[in-house]
Amino acid sequence: MVIGKEVLIIKMKQLILLVLILSSIDISSQDCTEIYLIRHAEKDRSDIKNRNPELNDLGKKRALKWVQVFKNIELDKIYSTNYNRTIQTVSPISKENNIDILIYSPSKIDYESFILDNNGSKVLVVGHSNTIPFFVNGLINKEFYQQIDDLNNSNLYKVIICNNKISHSLLYVN
Repeated sequence: MVIGKEVLIIKMKQLILLVLILSSIDISSQDCTEIYLIRHAEKDRSDIKNRNPELNDLGKKRALKWVQVFKNIELDKIYSTNYNRTIQTVSPISKENNIDILIYSPSKIDYESFILDNNGSKVLVVGHSNTIPFFVNGLINKEFYQQIDDLNNSNLYKVIICNNKISHSLLYVN
């Protein structure tokens, strides 16, 4: 079958138009959710009986470092447990981005609801050495991460949920 030159040109123009239209649609990011999870910064350990200590000087510096880490990420929501050290860790990020801190309870998280409530958002969650790895595990629906060492305040977990596919990673940010 021989196609005339004019018909071929019309078909090529249609194909190019179709490619341009399809390439302008960003399908991959429409349903993507990015969840970043960190442990609170270094806390004041001078009073071992204090169940709600504030950050020490090193922790205050780390809280400011987290601002730099998240500087180019347009966060939509920030979640924190209701403790001085977690709130103080994300307060600089909250102020920098003009986002209120939402209080959550690790023992009351329904991970499916959390994912649905934050669909398409970029979210930061701050918690504790014994809650953040398990929060990540709940999000990825897999027992993958272990409790963080009590002196480790440097882990940054990232969970991406895109088109029902979940990826996750762990970075050490010192």
